[in-house]
Amino acid sequence: MLKLDTTKVAPFVSAETINGLASRVAEAQKALEAGTCPGNDFLGWLHLPSSITPEFLNDIKQTAAVLRSECEAVVVAGIGGSYLGAKAVIEALSNSFQWLVGSDGPAILFAGNNIGEDYLAELTAYLKGKKFGVINISKSGTTTETALAFRLLKKQCEEQMGKEAAKKVIVAITDARRGAARTCADKEGYKSYIIPDNVGGRFSVLTPVGLLPIAVAGFDIEQLVRGAQDMEKAAAAPFAENPAAQYAATRFALYESGKKIEILANYQPKLHFIAEWWKQLFGESEGKDKKGIYPASVDLTTDLHSMGQWIQDGERTIFETVISVEQPEHKLLFPSDDENLDGLNFLAGKRVDEVNKMAELGTQLAHVDGGVPNIRIAIDRLDAYHLGQLIYFFEKACGIHCQLLGVNAFNQPGVEAYKKNMFALLGKPGYEAETAAIQKRLGC
Repeated sequence: MLKLDTTKVAPFVSAETINGLASRVAEAQKALEAGTCPGNDFLGWLHLPSSITPEFLNDIKQTAAVLRSECEAVVVAGIGGSYLGAKAVIEALSNSFQWLVGSDGPAILFAGNNIGEDYLAELTAYLKGKKFGVINISKSGTTTETALAFRLLKKQCEEQMGKEAAKKVIVAITDARRGAARTCADKEGYKSYIIPDNVGGRFSVLTPVGLLPIAVAGFDIEQLVRGAQDMEKAAAAPFAENPAAQYAATRFALYESGKKIEILANYQPKLHFIAEWWKQLFGESEGKDKKGIYPASVDLTTDLHSMGQWIQDGERTIFETVISVEQPEHKLLFPSDDENLDGLNFLAGKRVDEVNKMAELGTQLAHVDGGVPNIRIAIDRLDAYHLGQLIYFFEKACGIHCQLLGVNAFNQPGVEAYKKNMFALLGKPGYEAETAAIQKRLGC
């Protein structure tokens, strides 16, 4: 089971202060459970793991089997929570050199998460002449980045395979009744899955949004769900035994003490996109009403040679949370060298992971001495089961922390501002007044 260590926060915020938040955390959990919190129509993630049935997972796996057997590549079209969770899990579980060694299934590619013309041109060029499928993930079907990519991919897939064959390899994950993506799926006869109305994108990893791409990649979604189910139980325990509640309380105590930036650090390169998913989860949930911890991330030890100086000696408004993997999947010993030109023979015979763990501990101690509170989250292995635990742990902690902050965790009103300006600049029908106003502002 995931382990939380907050002892290296004590020099900055006392254990008594953190434990003193237990009653407020309990009230926050009660509000989530009772649905009396702001955004209570988006609480479907709260007991999502325990609601997942074997029949549902079997259906996902059957669809994944079709895509795996029919396709050389499968493109996941989605943005934000509609792709980050799947990307995070797939990257964490894949061989670091998957693109070179290949796999026994289709290549998993991602689109619809940017508006890069070169990216899309290069993607469509790569797919030319290949049998490929598309998983289109969008509640509305009108999100610009995803809709643009899907239009290109749908057209290319039909041209290369024919409309009937394309129907077998295009899957829609969308709203149950409304929106352009639902209309398209029904009209074309695509296999489709529902994004639950009460689950927002950044909490949707354990819906078909995340589960189908992960299954197509060949990973064990049953173990992923089981890990989340076990963490759902652990995160419902009383404060003293509840790691998610303790993490939320520790973050809040640090925030109240003036620590406004949280740096999520890892010492396992495969966790890079877990950090990207985490940044969206907390950033989009907390950043409201001029409140919220700013979520940043580093990959260590790599970024010690770029960001390490700032973390050690920069402005003291930060704290650090380290995700540590206790046991690597491979064993590699450091070799001896007769000439010892690099002076590293003192490491001969040690596991590379032992060197990494000492780098982790040494860095943690240095950062604490430099004025950076440190939280450590340890998982036993980097596998589907423990990733499932980690995902739900962060989701539950985020929900609790937003209640402590007094913000609605489940909306994102600030995201709409850029869209309004973009549509006005592009001359979208219905935005004539906004177009005139923005042209005047720009002196056009």
